[in-house]
Amino acid sequence: MAEKRDYYEVLGVDKNADASTLKKAYYKLAKQYHPDANPGDKVAEEKFKEANEAYEVLSDPEKKAKYDQFGHAAFDPSMGGGTGGFGGFGGFGGFDDLGDILGGMFGGAFGGGRRQNRNGPIPGDDIGATVTISFEEAAFGVKKDVSYNRVCKCRACNGAGGSDVQTCSTCRGTGQVTRVQRMGGMAFQSSVACDACRGSGKIIKNPCNTCRGTGQTRESKKLTVSIPAGIDNGERIALRGQGNDGRNGGPAGDLILGVSVRAHQIFERDGYNVYCEVPLTVAEATLGADINVPTLEGNAKHTIPEGTQPGTRFTMKGKGIPYVNGNGKRGDLIFRVAVEIPKGLNEKQKAAMRTFAESCGESNYAKHKQFFKKIFGQK
Repeated sequence: MAEKRDYYEVLGVDKNADASTLKKAYYKLAKQYHPDANPGDKVAEEKFKEANEAYEVLSDPEKKAKYDQFGHAAFDPSMGGGTGGFGGFGGFGGFDDLGDILGGMFGGAFGGGRRQNRNGPIPGDDIGATVTISFEEAAFGVKKDVSYNRVCKCRACNGAGGSDVQTCSTCRGTGQVTRVQRMGGMAFQSSVACDACRGSGKIIKNPCNTCRGTGQTRESKKLTVSIPAGIDNGERIALRGQGNDGRNGGPAGDLILGVSVRAHQIFERDGYNVYCEVPLTVAEATLGADINVPTLEGNAKHTIPEGTQPGTRFTMKGKGIPYVNGNGKRGDLIFRVAVEIPKGLNEKQKAAMRTFAESCGESNYAKHKQFFKKIFGQK
């Protein structure tokens, strides 16, 4: 017979581990090696039994004290330990029912855990759909028609699934039956769906021809949805009760509408602010000018001061995206100027440019002068 491993080693804890640490360690191992999770795996079965045995001792203060003093000999009848070994694992380490720790791990109830009432109200599933809108529609809101498919209560049988509906005699209407599995002197119970009624708890003698006894069908639905002003790309709208119908009187799920906003040719968005780039001629940047700036509501006048440098940013307050439910509050429009250098000058234009450059000298180019002063020490 193989030598027993140290119980602390089995659970992966040290000798000073408290009750909570022991319980967590056991819970992890029980879940990992439980027979329902490892059908036919003899190694997993042995590890599961080993973990049970270790926890049964270490979770009991009296047994733990004996083990710490005498080791495995404390529970060996041939050594006078007197505890009778581990043939039945009395209470599984302080749990009145193994289901208290394992119930729900594998979808069933272990040894008296609570059973799910499959005949009670079951909420319908949520449905996902996508709507695509323009940049301006996202900014100011819009109404859009959305079409999608959903599961609904069969209108032919009003969701009953047919006529002459009887309680399943196999599961007595619970929709579940108990399965017992024995291993090494231990018995484990788990609840599984009843095969006779497929977990419904009912037998339909005359199934509905429309839904074939399921009580539900699929339908195409069209809704007109109000998209709020200020919504951003990737945000979602939940339309309550517009998803799949529930069962047994359960509420319908929701329609989760994802919003996709098309990119704009000019504008970019960051939060509630809008950004764009506006080109200026050399003359406009040099002399200043009143220019037309594109906004979400059309062009608007803005004054450019003389001597404006490339890359300068200007802010137009309240010309950005409206805040969602912001009572009229809006972000800003921020535009950056790009000075366009003329190309393809004729000789007359070039001569005029040279004359202009000579007339300016260094005094009109402060950055140019400072740069070369730093590099070459020019005065």
